[in-house]
Amino acid sequence: MAAKIISLPILTLFSFILPLANSIDFHYPTVFNFGDSNSDTGGLAAGLGFRLAPPNGQIYFKTSSGRFCDGRLIIDFLIINNKICMATKTCILHVLSLIMFICLPLSKCIHFNFPAVFNFGDSNSDTGELIASGIESLVPPNGETYFQTPSGRYCDGRLIIDFLMDAMDLPFLNAYLDSIGVPSFRKGCNFATAGSTILPATATSVSPFSFGIQVAQFLRFKARVIELIAKSKKFEKYLPKEEYFDEALYMFDIGQNDLAGAFYSKSLDQILASIPTILVEFENGIKKLYDQGARNFWIHNTGPFGCLPQNVARFGTDPSKLDELGCLSAQNQAAKLFNIQLHALCIKLQAQYVDANVTFVDIFNIKFNLIANYSRYGFEQPIMACCGYGGPPLNYDSRISCGQTKILNGTSATAKGCSDSTEYVNWDGIHYTEAANQYVSSQILTGKYSDPPFAEKMPFLLKLKF
Repeated sequence: MAAKIISLPILTLFSFILPLANSIDFHYPTVFNFGDSNSDTGGLAAGLGFRLAPPNGQIYFKTSSGRFCDGRLIIDFLIINNKICMATKTCILHVLSLIMFICLPLSKCIHFNFPAVFNFGDSNSDTGELIASGIESLVPPNGETYFQTPSGRYCDGRLIIDFLMDAMDLPFLNAYLDSIGVPSFRKGCNFATAGSTILPATATSVSPFSFGIQVAQFLRFKARVIELIAKSKKFEKYLPKEEYFDEALYMFDIGQNDLAGAFYSKSLDQILASIPTILVEFENGIKKLYDQGARNFWIHNTGPFGCLPQNVARFGTDPSKLDELGCLSAQNQAAKLFNIQLHALCIKLQAQYVDANVTFVDIFNIKFNLIANYSRYGFEQPIMACCGYGGPPLNYDSRISCGQTKILNGTSATAKGCSDSTEYVNWDGIHYTEAANQYVSSQILTGKYSDPPFAEKMPFLLKLKF
């Protein structure tokens, strides 16, 4: 996997440029370019009748293309697929990427320095666990954007955790239950499972792998790894070193299903009253991991699930229950109260475990800001699902999942994907698109949504390199 280096100054530059996106006019019918080799797409080679030898062009064109480069030039990224770049997310991201590539060598850079990552959560960070369990299956167009095939992720491409793993220069995490293809767990393991809750699963739960079970899976994983490594060194290629368990980053993104699912059978007051019980269960899991040597904890709060089409379709038929963005007020109120108490728990854990590093990440505000200001960031649909059935305003039908075909009311119906997922924040009514996940990840990496924020004296995650 190509190494990724995330630059705080560049990400800061994003925040200054993105708000100006709507004021940029890219609606030009054609482009005439004048320059030198920095934008020469074959003029010199054609004019003088010579051919550039390999490895020129090897990265993208697979052959010499007349460009003095291994692949594409700046001008190629500005002209996408022979079409003029419009003022959309695609154009904005490409332009900003160019700025990043140009300025990156001159900027102050930060590196993630963990040898491994162990992740716990739900579908927001599930990289194949529920699918590997055989409980559910995914069909195209899931995975179409990056993996070109369903990857076990409830998304058209990569998740937030994938972008964060890239930032740490680590491979994508394999799911704990995924034993096909001789998966490597040397750099960590993912126990997150779609549909999982913090509280123990019930007979009606989508996933039996609640947080407590995920922690138990980790404990077995660790014990088995130590046992196998002691027996033979041949396993070291696939399994983490014993010291990695103490040095690793432990990531958590779970709790959304406890709250969202409760609205089907409980009142808002009952749900709010249950939050302390939910967090006691979470704290117990953290303690077990700490007792096993975990010291670096990275905890995401829950997002604004009141803005998900699934919930709006089910509970938003009464307009009085919606806010000005079209999101459910009660659901987001529950998320906010949960996050306040989760933040307080993180502060308590940091005080209790003085030799540990506990970082709280405010995912709610990043996602809510994206939904509230979607056009500023190049998106066109903040709530409507890209892959679904039913059309506007939500394009969501609970009876048919993304990619499926069913008979509804005597007629064949298919939940199809949209033509351009980069225009949508929501993928399938429940989960975010890769484009939205990329935006959220970029905001996480600025450090300003974390407590403690990334700073020179608190670099448990980031080591500044000048």
